[in-house]
Amino acid sequence: MEKNKGKYASNREVKDSAFTAYFKEPENACQLYAALGEEEVSPEDITYVTLEGVLFIVRKNDMAFTVKNRVLVISEHQSTINENMPLRHLIYLGRTLEKLIDERSMYRQKRIGIPTPEFYVFYNGNDSFPVEKIMHISDAYLERRGHFMLELEVKVININLTSGHKLLEQCRPMYEYAWLIQRIKDYLAQKWDRDSAIIQAVKDCREKGILVDFVQKYGSEAVNMLYTQFNMEDAKEVWQEEAYNEGLEDGRAEGDLGRSRQSVLVLLADLGEIPEDIHSRIDTEEDTAILQEWLKAAARAKSFDDFRKGIE
Repeated sequence: MEKNKGKYASNREVKDSAFTAYFKEPENACQLYAALGEEEVSPEDITYVTLEGVLFIVRKNDMAFTVKNRVLVISEHQSTINENMPLRHLIYLGRTLEKLIDERSMYRQKRIGIPTPEFYVFYNGNDSFPVEKIMHISDAYLERRGHFMLELEVKVININLTSGHKLLEQCRPMYEYAWLIQRIKDYLAQKWDRDSAIIQAVKDCREKGILVDFVQKYGSEAVNMLYTQFNMEDAKEVWQEEAYNEGLEDGRAEGDLGRSRQSVLVLLADLGEIPEDIHSRIDTEEDTAILQEWLKAAARAKSFDDFRKGIE
């Protein structure tokens, strides 16, 4: 963690969230799949094929892996309810298969075998949500007559500790992760500030023997990762506060410009893939005072058109 004006400040440019880093360990991923697929697997059966990218800026999924090269698991961790998850998973599937299959082999006459895909979203936001729900890509179709030639299902699992989903009983790593997140939420509900809540929850993990290996391996970086796990609206508010605290209004150094641009891009990425004209305009803006105003416009915008109007 970085010290800022006598208090700990989060680093929001980490590439992995705590969830992603935790389940990037094959030992945890195999326990997760064993609970999901009701099939015993070992760490050696797991091969990661997660799409790479920079947090929130390039479209990527949180975790993807094959199991014994027969099953392809594509998943995301979400703290907000997003009805576009089936569409996003369809895009992830296409890009992942491009990684797995030699492009030239697709022109062969003999059928190519591909791992059976499975799609999951692990939800731990604050909004009311069922213990489990299936989302269908066909729900988004504008024309809904007859037989759909393409269907894709995403299983959304509520992993809040209070949900009581059986996955929390059957998968110890998921239970421990949910325990940590619930601990943070409890402290926030008691009006603790975000930094203190996260730091104390990590200390509690050490005392209770929760996530011991993860905390030891990542140390203070684990605390930084946790800031990506919460509701985007809360994150927007915090980013704005940090923008003011770091002096966006008068910072002229290139480092300040870079952070200012990045803050605006992070907020806009919540709306979808950032259009080229907007991305280019942000990248070339040299005035931090203007970027400060754009940051506020990005936080208010419900669409890219809203943002365009806001910055005019």
